[in-house]
Amino acid sequence: NLIREFLFVKIVDEIINKYQTNNDLYIGEKVTMSEHMIQSAMLAEQNHSSKSLICACLLHDYGHFIIDDPNFLVSKSLDGKHENVAFNFFKDYFKPEVTEPIKLHVLAKRYLCRNKSYWNILSEASKVSLKFQGGIMKDNEAKKFTLLRFHKEAIMLRKYDDDGKVPNIKMKKIDDYRNLINSQLIKTII
Repeated sequence: NLIREFLFVKIVDEIINKYQTNNDLYIGEKVTMSEHMIQSAMLAEQNHSSKSLICACLLHDYGHFIIDDPNFLVSKSLDGKHENVAFNFFKDYFKPEVTEPIKLHVLAKRYLCRNKSYWNILSEASKVSLKFQGGIMKDNEAKKFTLLRFHKEAIMLRKYDDDGKVPNIKMKKIDDYRNLINSQLIKTII
């Protein structure tokens, strides 16, 4: 139990450090990756979402911090599968209510793009990445997606994701989320 407790402290410190030290612009956007994820979490908070969904919003693009050069992948029209990278990194530490929407948020984008008005509100960077993330979902894929346990949370995450790209707004700091992050860790030994 002491080892697990140490790992929890270590992972939370690592997460917060990544946010504090990453100043790279979010691929094709006018905000940094850290700003984008914090804005997404702030939107989830403002809409009275669950703590798990707020945490998922806060961490949803963390995979881009792990991938060596996400901008290079985009320049080569390659999908780094950042959602799977983040899911695999977090799955042993966080509740499924946090990790599953992270894993599904790209599928949620593909699902939502079936509606032309949704596609029209996507940023240009999101439209570009959609192409190498599999494009707009086909009917059979959409049917499978809606059967997944956390698909509704992934859709909400995706909508906050779309709106969390506003430059120069008053924002919280990642440290403001330390208690929230801690509250979403798995407390039992696996």
